[in-house]
Amino acid sequence: MKQQIIVSGIGGQGVLFLTKVIAQVAVNRNIPVLTSETHGMAQRGGTVLSTIKVGDFASPLVRTGQADLGLLLWEANLPVHRSLLKTEGAILINAADPGEGTRIDAAGIARNLGNAVLANLVLLGLAVKEQTLFCTQKECETAIKQLAPARFVEQNIEAFYQGLR
Repeated sequence: MKQQIIVSGIGGQGVLFLTKVIAQVAVNRNIPVLTSETHGMAQRGGTVLSTIKVGDFASPLVRTGQADLGLLLWEANLPVHRSLLKTEGAILINAADPGEGTRIDAAGIARNLGNAVLANLVLLGLAVKEQTLFCTQKECETAIKQLAPARFVEQNIEAFYQGLR
């Protein structure tokens, strides 16, 4: 089992929480996992890129053309991070308008749930539905329950389910 994943967004969108959930699934399955983040003015809405390597890898960094999956919480980051994906790599994007990749209005769904930050888990649900991730629905639910603060678990799981639909 080997998979290279990029998660791209801007500060405050939950890029790091989404990364932690995916990494936690790997840990729970006893699969080696490496993560890395790059923050560019994250507190002011700057770009955040996180990489996740699941399986036997020596370095957490994803090289150009090597990512199997891109989860983009901010559509404007597509031109910046597209080169990291394999030609046949899957791209899932938080976007309401048509275009490249598989798209879902994760932000709109999250706003309807009462918390725009939940777009990250909506996108995770879509990734599981599309079978682009190494993990299952149940494994993601378990990881979310392990990592989310108790008062937010129900809302986090609901956002994940919305992406599965």
